[in-house]
Amino acid sequence: MDLLSDVIVSMRTGQPGAGRVQWHEPWGHDFSADPRTAGFLIVVRGSGWLRTEDHQPVELGVGDVVFSPRGDAYAISSEPTTPLTTEVAELAPTESFGSVCAGTPGGRTTVTLCGGYRVDPTRAHPLLGELPAILHLPARAGHRHQLQMAIEALSAELETPTLGTDALVPALLDALLLYVLRAWFDTARGGGHGATDWAAALADRAMLTALDAMHRNPAHPWTVPNLAAQSRLSRAAFSRRFAGLTGRPPMAYLTWWRMTLAARLLTDSDAPLREVALRVGYTSEFAFAAAFRRAHDIAPGRYRRQRQSGRAAALP
Repeated sequence: MDLLSDVIVSMRTGQPGAGRVQWHEPWGHDFSADPRTAGFLIVVRGSGWLRTEDHQPVELGVGDVVFSPRGDAYAISSEPTTPLTTEVAELAPTESFGSVCAGTPGGRTTVTLCGGYRVDPTRAHPLLGELPAILHLPARAGHRHQLQMAIEALSAELETPTLGTDALVPALLDALLLYVLRAWFDTARGGGHGATDWAAALADRAMLTALDAMHRNPAHPWTVPNLAAQSRLSRAAFSRRFAGLTGRPPMAYLTWWRMTLAARLLTDSDAPLREVALRVGYTSEFAFAAAFRRAHDIAPGRYRRQRQSGRAAALP
């Protein structure tokens, strides 16, 4: 996979969930912090206010997207000072879809899409650490066509579920998340949210070439010289630029990514340890186990048993 696709796959666990919520004035809801969930909210009709602990309220309009990549708390309400509640239980439960009404019908109505992705904080890619705690993407006429199309399709499926909805909604949620991340990094590169190292790395053709090479083929015996050659830079220039933008030397990043991928394979598949080792670039199962233990402080076999038993215990 390419880098951004891998970011999505590595961070998410299980199926995402979403709900369509009709808010009847006056309304206000507090979304509490949950580091195991990356949550989003999209206004599809009406308006509201985004409220966070450290900033003044921000007015939301149709098409605006709010994204909490690390599960930080935020609130929305019909007016900046409307009292907040948490009484509307499971507005957008993960791993399910549906519609909910909040408040007493009769007043002005705002409709939002609310959703969440169950995430494993231990597998989060470092570029997610550069996103703001609460990301607000205001709708702009003539911009982000693909994001708006994904929003419209998701809204239609949640409003009127029909044959295939259960398969379509998770795919639309993944597309939505990718479009949100693309939009933010495009804006960050343009200075809209302040420059970040990973935004600069994604805009740097040489760095993106090397990153995509590692992500598309992690089992390849990459070295600094052949990655530098892929990027058409000298070894010294490549190493310096890569470490400066990503925060890790090239080989340290490759090892980190291989161990993150191995953790996912051990959790989500029954592939033998030798196969997992080969898929992340180790011809020796012993060398793989040693590298995995250094990265995760646990042997790969024991890691698999703990993760899969925990997942089984969480099933109804």
